[in-house]
Amino acid sequence: MELPPILKGDSLTRLLQGAATGAAATLVVGFYWGGWTLASTSQKLVENAQQASVVRVLAPICADKFQHSANASANLKALNTADSWKRDEMIEKAGWTTFPGSEPDRKVAEACASLLTQVK
Repeated sequence: MELPPILKGDSLTRLLQGAATGAAATLVVGFYWGGWTLASTSQKLVENAQQASVVRVLAPICADKFQHSANASANLKALNTADSWKRDEMIEKAGWTTFPGSEPDRKVAEACASLLTQVK
């Protein structure tokens, strides 16, 4: 059985080059403009969205716990006078970001501090 002319010599080389170029172009277009992602990238996006949801829910609770503490006005004054990079640490140490069944979360503390310093 004889091979067709397209699979012989230069034609075969051109066919394979075209197939490789087409595959590469498809991958480039798909990943850069088509919205394709790897499983690891999708997993990171899901984890970031979950963390943002947790922060969005727990930060107002933290701020409420802060405002209803025994010496809230003195704590708020101390929080406002503290350096911005130490505020979340103050909130964590005071225990306002610790919820049942969880560890203190720095991102919740940052969001809580942001909410508290915006309050006038």
